[in-house]
Amino acid sequence: MYVLDTNVLIHDPNALLNFEEHDVIIPMTVLEELDSLKSGKQAVAADCRQAIRNIDKLLGDASPKDIERGVPIVRARKADPLGTLSILMSTEHSNNHALPEHLNDNKIINTLAALQARNTERDIILVSKDINMRLKARGFGVEAQDYHNDQLLDDIDLLPKGYREFSGSFWDTINKVETVQREGVTEHILRREGELAKLNINEFVLDEQGFVGKVVDIEEERMVLQDLHQHDLLHREVWGLVPRDIYQAVALNLLMDPEVHLVNLTGSAGSGKTILALAACIELTVASKTYKRIIATRSTQGLDEDIGFLPGTEAEKMEPWLGAIVDNLEALHEDDENMTASVDYILSKVPLHFKSLNYIRGRSFQHSLIIIDESQNLTPHQIKTIITRAGNGSKVICLGNLAQIDTPYLSGLSSGLTYMTERFKGFRHGGHIHLQGVPRSALAEFAEANL
Repeated sequence: MYVLDTNVLIHDPNALLNFEEHDVIIPMTVLEELDSLKSGKQAVAADCRQAIRNIDKLLGDASPKDIERGVPIVRARKADPLGTLSILMSTEHSNNHALPEHLNDNKIINTLAALQARNTERDIILVSKDINMRLKARGFGVEAQDYHNDQLLDDIDLLPKGYREFSGSFWDTINKVETVQREGVTEHILRREGELAKLNINEFVLDEQGFVGKVVDIEEERMVLQDLHQHDLLHREVWGLVPRDIYQAVALNLLMDPEVHLVNLTGSAGSGKTILALAACIELTVASKTYKRIIATRSTQGLDEDIGFLPGTEAEKMEPWLGAIVDNLEALHEDDENMTASVDYILSKVPLHFKSLNYIRGRSFQHSLIIIDESQNLTPHQIKTIITRAGNGSKVICLGNLAQIDTPYLSGLSSGLTYMTERFKGFRHGGHIHLQGVPRSALAEFAEANL
């Protein structure tokens, strides 16, 4: 019997369907918390409403006695029910063995302890994203677990980097290769074996001899590597920006590739995620006119509540939160005679729109470049909601640092950015690059190494 905490249903409103043949229980206290959080335009409120709708749909017109016993969970019209869903009422506890009930967490734990006492033959497990809630439950004798259904990795270090580096020469590891020329492009056809079997579409091969290859096609037993010239990659200029290292160079390659519709850039502070994305977006909208506009948004703690209290239009309200975009615009034009005038000119001429995540739901952006900054703070459910807003001819660029997550109940393994990177690693029109840190200043380097 799995008992779900409120934060699990907010993290994933469809969590009810992910426990297979087991019984799922929702405490009455959880329903009360969902009810208190469902109002407003915040992302949390929208997730609460979705969770409540899912519970109502699964319970249907079941009688109170059926709900208490457990209503079979039907996942598809023609599928057999699997597992049950029930609502757990609060029960009376003996005062000598109960936590003080001034906190909702304590009410849930007390209720589960009483349920365990009545069902000694069954395993009752509390599922919560709150570490302290799990510790309190275990201390009180109730088994507790984290919600792992959307956690595709056991270790964040297993997340693909978007490239595989070989010491020495890459070709020393290859026994047989067929090389062909197609319209000025050199392609190598190789067998998928050894380290090559671990590569995905749109990933890169790098070696110490300067070879750079991009996986452009994969079949069951063979793969095709496009031969890229390192010199051309490192000297490619995009809106005045030249990459500082090979990792930024291959990231620009993905950003400028018209066949890649989703690009994830991860890396530490100062690795160049935002400035690369911004330069590529301006180039693609102003110079080549491949896209009509740039949509910039980000997930920030306090954004949902604070945006309504700031003066001005939506763009003016969003500007303080998207200062990183303006900072990088200034960096792109720092060598101009009048940097301020250049930035003002770009902001007036480039179709750059700052949007709040709250108002992206339900919209569809056609022929747009969508930059999602600080995307490590989004849950898998939230990031899926945003990506599905990409209409015909649009490209989504997700930027984030998995070492800096500010959202409660979210870790690097359960972050939407991690989930999406792992899910899309075999997507023909998607790519991911983990950028290495580049020198920022002596102060920043000392702080990162010693603080």
